[in-house]
Amino acid sequence: MEAWQSLVECTGLENRRPPVGGPEVRILSPPRILRTLLCGGKHHFLSLFLDSRLTLTMPIVPRVRFAPSPTGELHLGGARTALFNHLFAKKRDGKYFLRIEDTDVQRSKQEYVDQICYSLEWLGLKWDEPIVYQSKRRDHHHNAVRQLLQGGGAYRCFCTVEDLALKRDEAAKAKKLYRYSGKCRDLSDEELKLRLNRADPFCIRISVPGGKTKFTDSVYGKIEVDHKEIDDFIIQRTDGSPTYNFTVVVDDIDMEINWVIRGEDHLTNTPKQIIVYKALGSKPPRFAHLPMILGPNGQRLSKRHGAIGVQAYRDMGFLPEALLNYLALLGWSPGSDREVFSLKELTKKFSLDKVVKKGGVFDEKKLNWVCGQHMSGKSSQDLLNTMRELEPDWHSDQDENYLFNVIEMVKSRTKSLSELNEFSGYFFADPQSFDEKAVRKRWKDASVTKLMNRYWMSLHELTKWEPTALEEHLRTLAETENVSAGKFIHPVRIAISGHGVGPSLFDLMALLGRERVLRRMNYAIDNLPPS
Repeated sequence: MEAWQSLVECTGLENRRPPVGGPEVRILSPPRILRTLLCGGKHHFLSLFLDSRLTLTMPIVPRVRFAPSPTGELHLGGARTALFNHLFAKKRDGKYFLRIEDTDVQRSKQEYVDQICYSLEWLGLKWDEPIVYQSKRRDHHHNAVRQLLQGGGAYRCFCTVEDLALKRDEAAKAKKLYRYSGKCRDLSDEELKLRLNRADPFCIRISVPGGKTKFTDSVYGKIEVDHKEIDDFIIQRTDGSPTYNFTVVVDDIDMEINWVIRGEDHLTNTPKQIIVYKALGSKPPRFAHLPMILGPNGQRLSKRHGAIGVQAYRDMGFLPEALLNYLALLGWSPGSDREVFSLKELTKKFSLDKVVKKGGVFDEKKLNWVCGQHMSGKSSQDLLNTMRELEPDWHSDQDENYLFNVIEMVKSRTKSLSELNEFSGYFFADPQSFDEKAVRKRWKDASVTKLMNRYWMSLHELTKWEPTALEEHLRTLAETENVSAGKFIHPVRIAISGHGVGPSLFDLMALLGRERVLRRMNYAIDNLPPS
């Protein structure tokens, strides 16, 4: 044991329980292993034989998947599920796969497949290896059904829709929960052959064994379901199509998925899926079910609460890393007051034991704040590059340094590239209209016009056109006129930008230049206040 303790100290192979959400371990039990170790940066070699009772643990690399159905656009809930899978896998050098569950022929559309893939790529959640399409795996599903039929783990059910409806009605009248009786489970070989020869339609049901299904969810803890509460559920319909709870298990087995991270709406499916895993002779993966994203009313997020597709946020000019940052905070706690993270930082900090059970409430104000923080933190060069991904010719006729200065001046007041474009308009074109509310408050009558005219005249004499000189000049004139500096600042801002609020007036004037400022003030003096 002393030799073993030395090995532990050298390698860190301590017998400790992995944290919640940590990687599983594969146990290796060789009868005798010769280990040669380099310890402490010195050429110190330790050779020892391990007793066969001792084991070494090796971490299993996580293999996760995001498996959307292409029956609609990728929404915020789906994007968060993809994000958490991506973070979990990448933190541990694992694999993150994309599987398109397109077996619903009527509702699945290629346009949604394209939109889902485009949105994931825009978000930076690029998957490993080629996409797996569930519809192309029908032979695998049928082979698994045959395996269960041959092994007695499933059986053909010839009960008609009418028979089952009658049983449901009887259960409802008796105020009992309906469960399939298992009537066809023990059909004799003769009757089975007779029905097959008559080509009677049938579905295939799994034979649920007695006992209980127990598993530990990484978010919701220990869960136990008595099999008395689960009837022999259908795994293949009468038309030959396999059901959801069956196909996902077959696909996850073939893809060697060892962690299933998905929304809590799938929690009730998990016991049935574990039954399928065991019937197929496979070890179930570990599970983590994520809390729902809720609207302000506490109900599941819907379109009226802002549950628009991810691509709509892209079209509105939101930064992908900002949207990911906000989604991460819906159901996950970073463990501190910090709320602004890059994708790289999220990957480093993420762990399933910080995922909370309570649903996260979608807060548009919080989303805008997070997005504003990312806009402010971006360099002007990065924002210009990103802007031109949306609009390749965005002010391409302007000097690049001028564009950098404009972006630097405006970005802290915006939450998206669309707002950056909107709020920077007056840097490139003289305002032809003015904020009515600001004019009513700051340019009430002709007395303001006279004051602005005197200021306009004085600017012609200013020799140094830079922020400090402009500010000193205005404040000196205000003292001379015996009025507050605000009596000049607010109407001047309206005159040169058309708005009542904005960046530092003197920085703005310096950037616009003398010629533009004088021209815009002259126009405002001629047109304000409106008659």
